[in-house]
Amino acid sequence: MPARECSRTACSLPAVSTLTFVYEDATAVLGPLSRSSEPHAYDLCREHASRLTAPRGWELLRVAGASEVSDDLVALADAVKPSRSTQTPADAGTASRTQPAPVREPARHLHVLRSPHD
Repeated sequence: MPARECSRTACSLPAVSTLTFVYEDATAVLGPLSRSSEPHAYDLCREHASRLTAPRGWELLRVAGASEVSDDLVALADAVKPSRSTQTPADAGTASRTQPAPVREPARHLHVLRSPHD
């Protein structure tokens, strides 16, 4: 099986990283090369991955460690921050004195889909 190439136009270098976007959190996640090519992810070579910047107003999370990550989708999910709190800064001071802090539900915007070939 041939190695996957960088998704950037006119670049034929081998891909080493996969870029995905979490639109809900305005976060771009650059992690180890995924096991399979996904239609909404971008495979990048070492050069393009190192020069990558996030869109204005977005955060870029870099997940290192392709060799020690057992499942790249789990690593990407762990790297994404939990959902932002809906509590306003003005409410934060009064809420802590009058009632316990609300319990956050885990973010549910990423899903692991197993391939029948795994």
